[in-house]
Amino acid sequence: MSRASRSTSIRSHMKLVDRRLIFKSGKFRSLCSCRNEDDQFVGTVYGIVRGRESWKVALNSDYVSRNLRPHHVQKVLLRSRNDSRLALRFFNFLGLHKSFNHSAKSFCILIQLLVHSNLYWPASSLVQTLLIRKLDPNELFGSFLSSQTELGLTSGAGLDCLVQGYVQCREVLNGVLVARLMWDHGFLPQVRTLSALLNGLNRMRRFDLVLELFDEFVKWGVHPDAYMCAALVRGLCELKEFDLAKERVRTMEVSGCVLNVVTYNVLVHGLCKSLRFQEAIEVKNVLGRNGLRADNVMYCTLILGCCTANEYGISLELMNEMVELDLKPSEAALSCLVDGLRKSGKIEEATKLINKSLKFGVSPNLYVYNAVISSLCEHEKFHEAELLFDSMSSRDLVPNDVTYSILIASLCKQGKTDAAHCLLLKLIESGARLTPYPYNSLISGHCKVGNMSAAEHIFSDLTAKGITPTVVTYTSLISGYCSEGNMNTAFRLYHEMTGKGIRPNTYTFTVLIYGLCLTNALDEARKLFDEMVALQVMPNEVTYNVIIDGHCKQGDIVKAFEFYDEMVKKGLVPDDYTYRPLISGLCFTGSVNEARTFVDDLHRKHHKLNEMCFTALLHGYCKEGRVKDALIVCSEMAERGLYMDLVCYSVLIHGTLNDGDPKRLFSILKHMHDKGLRPDIVIYTSMIDAYCTAGDMDKAFKLLDIMADEGCTPNVITYTALINGLCKVGDIPKAERLCEQMLASHILPNQITYSSFLNQLTKEGDLDKAAELHSAMLKRFLANTVTYNILIRGFCNLDRVEEAAELIVKMMENGVFPDCISYSTIIYHYCTRGNIHEAIRLWDSMLISGVTPDAVAYKFMIHGCCIAGELTRASELREDMLRKGAKPDGGTYYSLIHHTCAKTLTSAS
Repeated sequence: MSRASRSTSIRSHMKLVDRRLIFKSGKFRSLCSCRNEDDQFVGTVYGIVRGRESWKVALNSDYVSRNLRPHHVQKVLLRSRNDSRLALRFFNFLGLHKSFNHSAKSFCILIQLLVHSNLYWPASSLVQTLLIRKLDPNELFGSFLSSQTELGLTSGAGLDCLVQGYVQCREVLNGVLVARLMWDHGFLPQVRTLSALLNGLNRMRRFDLVLELFDEFVKWGVHPDAYMCAALVRGLCELKEFDLAKERVRTMEVSGCVLNVVTYNVLVHGLCKSLRFQEAIEVKNVLGRNGLRADNVMYCTLILGCCTANEYGISLELMNEMVELDLKPSEAALSCLVDGLRKSGKIEEATKLINKSLKFGVSPNLYVYNAVISSLCEHEKFHEAELLFDSMSSRDLVPNDVTYSILIASLCKQGKTDAAHCLLLKLIESGARLTPYPYNSLISGHCKVGNMSAAEHIFSDLTAKGITPTVVTYTSLISGYCSEGNMNTAFRLYHEMTGKGIRPNTYTFTVLIYGLCLTNALDEARKLFDEMVALQVMPNEVTYNVIIDGHCKQGDIVKAFEFYDEMVKKGLVPDDYTYRPLISGLCFTGSVNEARTFVDDLHRKHHKLNEMCFTALLHGYCKEGRVKDALIVCSEMAERGLYMDLVCYSVLIHGTLNDGDPKRLFSILKHMHDKGLRPDIVIYTSMIDAYCTAGDMDKAFKLLDIMADEGCTPNVITYTALINGLCKVGDIPKAERLCEQMLASHILPNQITYSSFLNQLTKEGDLDKAAELHSAMLKRFLANTVTYNILIRGFCNLDRVEEAAELIVKMMENGVFPDCISYSTIIYHYCTRGNIHEAIRLWDSMLISGVTPDAVAYKFMIHGCCIAGELTRASELREDMLRKGAKPDGGTYYSLIHHTCAKTLTSAS
């Protein structure tokens, strides 16, 4: 629209004197009379406004209230041009106390008056109120223009206020229209008005219009200031026109525009936002030629930009440069850099920066602080994490529930459950939000060390405080009980959890399956595995590894490989924890060649096996006495870059000892020494035990001396192996002296140590001394079922069966439970003596106590019944034996057939 057409449009909206009025004499006199009355009324109102009379009384009079119209108010405002504050009070009074509906013209007059008096705030407020009416911008401009004329003002400051009002109301395009109308009518908008327009357009994302208007404003003769220039640069950066933005900045510099650092900050921000951080740094570096210096905003923008591009090294350099210039970084920049360093694995640099930041009085936010503490704990830098936690108070940072939870989990991971519990009490005292997470960590920590009573106490405390346990809470407890083999409690917790609507996860099922495998309940483990899949809880690699390992340990290699094949078909990736039990299981069942084939097949498929897998194969070869094949495996390990550790050498040494090849043993030991390895307590004890088992006590004691020379202190297992060896060769005095030496070294004998003496004493028939030793074991709580069985066997061998039977009663009185061997040893001797009634009585007692007879016990009883002529009872025992899954051997069947035939022949004769 041209300037002339815009003027015509404005004139058409100006309500001036109607030139079509027909001035008839009567009407003209009437009109003059009305005007006089109007002027008198305005004068009256103006007098009230200027007078000292109460406005509430005077302006609420019938005369004023009945006659006051908007055009009267306009005239009063025009007369008050020299007292704009009074005009504003009058205007507001009518609005507040009389709910007077002011005309747009009244608003325009008052706004112009206020602006002329430099009262910009109330003027701006009035503009906001006026714009709520959503009047046409052309009409509004006309009203402003006419009121300006009536007031005799030449400045367009009131119109500037209108444009700025449109920008504040987010009607920027109307503001652009009014600005152009101003220019058409000879008014040049203020630079700050034009700057507001450009920034408003940027907020509207009308970046194309920003560029167009900036050039238009320059053609009007406007000298852009730094903020107008910044708005232009921002628009160009948003349009990704970075080269043009830099070119326009250079043009502004040459043309004499006074730019400040704000313009360059906008350019830097735009470049960083598009990851062009090198160009942004270059802008910062050339500021000096314009007599400017980068401020903290620019540095923080650059730091944040470089962090976004994962250039944490450059960000750190900028941070150091900034601090050297005594510029204070923002919390956002510091937090972003610290978190970036942490995420990139530079945890030490992140910690140093936090410590350094204390000097310039800024700290990362709590989220980042917690994240750094967590990373330090993950990297097992527990001391640094605790120091960082302790420094929070000096930074006015209050730890929250997340902070405490991280540290409690860390302490539990270190096994410091007492310290973790103290920290939990601090968390409660602090008033921070209580969540299940710290409790879960404590429960898990206690469960891992087998302290289930403490774990249950924490669980009770959690529920008492009204905190809802999670699947992790229950799974930790279930895992603890499964590790102990206490499956009844584990499943009780499982059903309690599901009863509360808490859905079990993969880990829950995995630990239950592990517990079932640990207790040899493989059928139940498989059923639970199927139940898991039916509930759409998908087994992962760990689940399969657990069930594969369980079957391998039980020798069910076929089923283990079925699970392995199923795992691969499901797309799960087997690892060394999958392969090791399979290799070990094949070796355990005597299929070492198949294990070798399996290993070769894995290598052909480019699977890299670790030392554990090869150690399993080594063990298999050594178990079969194939030490040469084991040595070939060792060579293969070296070729594949695998490290032969002490476990590997221990297996080899054990196999060589069993093979009885001293030269090879010396060669292996020399090879260990050449690699800088020294036999540890396990290897030395294994070698000593092998010599003791072979009865070569001289070599065993020589090895003990070598062990001492190497600085390797023997332990209770070492001494027990030697004592057991001495007892077997009948050298009890020397065994007793060694036991005294052991006690002098503050090493206490264990059950096996005492059992060695006990076994030899019973063999020699010295039952009085054996009973005395056993009493001493009872006092030290070292007596168990095995030690009682040794005594029972000793008494039975001396035909003191009644005393042996009394030991069964004493066992239970001392809290030790007899097993099948305890009962069957005595039953055998009763049967041998022909005392079948006592044998049957003891058999029934065994069944009542809940002990399940094995095949050997059945054999003894069946044979005794046959000898005593109790063939019916013998047959019943055989049937019971078969029902319970015990398989009779040839001797059992021979007794039954032989005595049945003998009875038949006797009856026939």
